[in-house]
Amino acid sequence: EHRIRSRLIRARTALCNEIRGLLGEFGIVIALGVSQVRQALPVLLENSDGKLNARFLQLLRELAEELREVDDRVKAHDQRIAAAVKSDERIQRLMAIEGFGPISASALVAAVGDATQFSSGRDMAAWLGLVPRQHSSGGKERLGHISKRGDTYLRTLLIHGARAALNACGNKLDRRSRWAQGLMLRRNRNIATVALANKNARIAWSILSKQEVYRGAMM
Repeated sequence: EHRIRSRLIRARTALCNEIRGLLGEFGIVIALGVSQVRQALPVLLENSDGKLNARFLQLLRELAEELREVDDRVKAHDQRIAAAVKSDERIQRLMAIEGFGPISASALVAAVGDATQFSSGRDMAAWLGLVPRQHSSGGKERLGHISKRGDTYLRTLLIHGARAALNACGNKLDRRSRWAQGLMLRRNRNIATVALANKNARIAWSILSKQEVYRGAMM
């Protein structure tokens, strides 16, 4: 289910980029993002200023219809995933973690089950590609960029979720939020996002492998 949804999203992104590229040839610039393309297409298809010829308008209508079809297919998968969330208490427990939604929680459960194949949360985070590479120099260890190994789809979901959680932690005073705020100040937002995704993966391992219930103090 998730793999097919992921493929559809990649295809949708490619389709939107193709539409943006074709419109660029007519001097029409659309901002990045699927939603931007969706909003622009109905206006362009009206062709009120006469910039687009009839042949190109027909092509644009076909591409707009193709985009609607892909959107409908993604929506259908989202509905099936939502049904799975209601029937699996593991997914529901993961969704209590800030940064986990129905898609990321159900995708992780689908991929790792109870996560007992990993001996620790760090092992699962490493499998996801969320553990920074370590470099030693002069007796000091330095953390580099995260590796690109692991499950790209899951890693992307966890990073997107962590970014959303960071955006929401601004004025919160709980331990987790203060830790994230401090990391953003000391390093930068991108590093803080990956660090929170890493932490979320470790917490998820504890919740799945030990059948725990998430508590905000779990760090």
